[in-house]
Amino acid sequence: MKNSPENANINPDFKHYTVMLHEAVDALIPAGEVSDKIYIDATLGGGGHSSLIASRLSEYGRLISFDVDSDAIKAAAEKLKPYKNVTIVKDSYVNIKENLERLGIEKITGGIIFDLGASYHQLTKAERGFSFTKDASLDMRFNMEQEFRAWDIVNKYTQSDLVRIFSEYGEERFSKRIAKAIVENRPLNTTLQLSELIVNSTPKIKSKIHPATRVFQALRIEVNKELLNFENTLNEVVTLLDSNAIISVISFHSLEDRLTKRAFKKYSLECRCDRTKPVCDCGGKLIEIITKKPILASDDEVKTNPPSRSAKLRVAKRV
Repeated sequence: MKNSPENANINPDFKHYTVMLHEAVDALIPAGEVSDKIYIDATLGGGGHSSLIASRLSEYGRLISFDVDSDAIKAAAEKLKPYKNVTIVKDSYVNIKENLERLGIEKITGGIIFDLGASYHQLTKAERGFSFTKDASLDMRFNMEQEFRAWDIVNKYTQSDLVRIFSEYGEERFSKRIAKAIVENRPLNTTLQLSELIVNSTPKIKSKIHPATRVFQALRIEVNKELLNFENTLNEVVTLLDSNAIISVISFHSLEDRLTKRAFKKYSLECRCDRTKPVCDCGGKLIEIITKKPILASDDEVKTNPPSRSAKLRVAKRV
């Protein structure tokens, strides 16, 4: 989820908090410096990171920002109006390579930032269907032009597939009970119907989080193919980066962070070839890991924006 007073929104209907604003952007362009390189904001959101990056570009620098959410693009476009060298692309970051080719860009010379997960606006706008505390249709799409919704998963997936996504994407310990209850009580059409079913089908245990939290996270990830898209894009982006360009990744749960850590480790190896190969042909080490341990949000930021407590920032540099 995306915090900082620098990022007060022009559009009062679009609430957005940019987590670790300065830490993430400083990794790309240190404070006080001006860059004439090309940067990518893979997850535009409310434009917090993009606006700070843009403010540090010379007239020769360039920023391309991606998002599929029309609400986010509308709000961010207002914030980015003062900057003439910013291009907003309404498309998923999975299509970065194709869009850069269309724009005549061969290499990302400065760096790229990923701010993963859903935005505050998406999670709290009732009709988007992300919240288990507000009644709405089971939706959860980042891209409202996409047809596939959470409703399709809840009402069409087999019981075993529901168990799989709740276990893998939500790390839900009661996946089997919840999946069985869903199948037995179909159709389920609203967020509150699903939330109440989860509460009623699981043991009452002491926990700081609502019983539906992990299932709703799993559904959101499956609807938007978040982990698959991120993993594939991260692997592709490494080859698009120019020497010394930076990858800055903010994740909000262990699955995203684990993917980032694993990818960084793989591409930082001197050789990635199968050990049975007599000669190395993988191209050798591609990145240098800058953050040996993830950077966490400051105490002050967590006090201002509690969801930032789960954020982790990892940074690497192309060699």
